[in-house]
Amino acid sequence: MTYTKTLGAALLASVATVTAASACETTFRSSDTHPEGYPTVAAVEEMGRLLEERTDGRLCVEVFHSAQLGEEKDTIEQTQFGVIDMNRVSLGPFNNIIEETQVPSLPYIFRSTDHMHKVMDGPVGQQILDAFSDHDLVGLAFYDGGSRSFYNSEKPIASIDDLAGMKFRVMQSDMFVDMVDALGANATPMPYGEVYSSIQTGVIDGAENNWPSYDSSGHFEVAKYYTLDQHLIVPEVLVMAKSTFDGLSAEDQEIVRQAARDSVPVMRELWAAREAESEARVREAGVEVISDIDKTPFIEAMGPVYDKYVTSAVLQQIVADIQATE
Repeated sequence: MTYTKTLGAALLASVATVTAASACETTFRSSDTHPEGYPTVAAVEEMGRLLEERTDGRLCVEVFHSAQLGEEKDTIEQTQFGVIDMNRVSLGPFNNIIEETQVPSLPYIFRSTDHMHKVMDGPVGQQILDAFSDHDLVGLAFYDGGSRSFYNSEKPIASIDDLAGMKFRVMQSDMFVDMVDALGANATPMPYGEVYSSIQTGVIDGAENNWPSYDSSGHFEVAKYYTLDQHLIVPEVLVMAKSTFDGLSAEDQEIVRQAARDSVPVMRELWAAREAESEARVREAGVEVISDIDKTPFIEAMGPVYDKYVTSAVLQQIVADIQATE
């Protein structure tokens, strides 16, 4: 009986969504790999609500969450071709496509989340958004992806010396591998789904991620030491297919841009709440959180990484502008 009621409710909700979308003159298909209810998904849904409200129902957004339209690499290409109208994507997959996106992905480029917000809300952020236009995309807004820190099963890490020889899982990214190596540890690229068992069996000592991922993955159960070094604070980006955007009137283009900008505070509020919930949960589980550390040696160790990846005058200027932002 419960199943029947639930199925009926789901079908009614589905019909309501289709009906609402069909009532609009234009419905933008938007992709997200995160699940329903995730802050980025909710933020794009809020953007859609604002669009519908501000255009008297002419423009709507339908969000396909949980990678329904594919993983990020595939959806980027589909958005460039105009098959998908909008896309919320991590900046990492753009690093090999748009060189300007490499800078916010650098370790320790941001001093704090507040610093990242000031940078990405300002001229530097706009410069990076503008760079998408040469790649059949329109950059609309930046969302938060949280700050990533190290966690492990062996010992508290309070200094860079404590990292020596330890094995950490990283995403399959050359920059991440070089970052861990520069800190004196050993980087082990592997799929996210293998991390729990690999820590549990000692294949690796730990990994690195943000509070919500550390919590939802259950990694805190096998890696009880979490060091708040915040080596990466990488934003995420909301983009639109240039072909879709160019098909809008100048007035509607500005409405779309403004609705995207207005969705950012909503996303940040939801993200902050999710981070706080996850932090409280893992602390209650007995995780030892190391927050009193000197980040200076960590930052100074990144010299070779910056030398390798910040190679053009454009990137060097962006780095300088970020560092100069108070």
